[in-house]
Amino acid sequence: MRIDYPPAIQRLVAQLKALPGLGPRSAERLMLWLLQMRDERISSLVHSLGEAKERIVACDDCGFFIENGSACLLCHDPRRQQRLLCVVEQAADVLRLERSGAFQGLYHVLGGRLSPLDNITPDDLRMEPLVRRVHDLQAEEVILALGSDVEGEATASYIADLLRPSGVSVSRLAQGMPAGGGLDHVDELTLYQALHGRRRLG
Repeated sequence: MRIDYPPAIQRLVAQLKALPGLGPRSAERLMLWLLQMRDERISSLVHSLGEAKERIVACDDCGFFIENGSACLLCHDPRRQQRLLCVVEQAADVLRLERSGAFQGLYHVLGGRLSPLDNITPDDLRMEPLVRRVHDLQAEEVILALGSDVEGEATASYIADLLRPSGVSVSRLAQGMPAGGGLDHVDELTLYQALHGRRRLG
């Protein structure tokens, strides 16, 4: 007879497995860690999750996380370049760019990318708000900071076509060789993009 975890634990593992980035073994390890936590730590974790779910919303303008009833610090910072807009797939991408210190404009979070296989169409993303913001801000440039895979390329192409009538300049993040990497660790697509995105020295 095969022994397994009790049903309640199996249900917990199944819920954890559904989280992004967690496979069966990681979900099992996390479940064991959670079950060994003291009751007050579990209660604190549950409270924090509930509070975040209740209080955190997306900014109506940029789509980044804000607390309900609070102004978005990104959209209302007068030091930011108001006519430069960077389009990203997810709110977490905003923080990656912010931590680089390289971008000082405004952001627009799409909430995903086009994926016909997953039935994600332009109507499922924040495309219309993007067109409105470009118009309202009288944006001079829209930078597409999207993935370089098939879905990212399709999304970038769709946005470029969508914004063409507005006359705004649309650009794409440069792609290519990672810093500190050699040719032996680079796939063909990255190498192709690196060659076509090369820049002159001197």
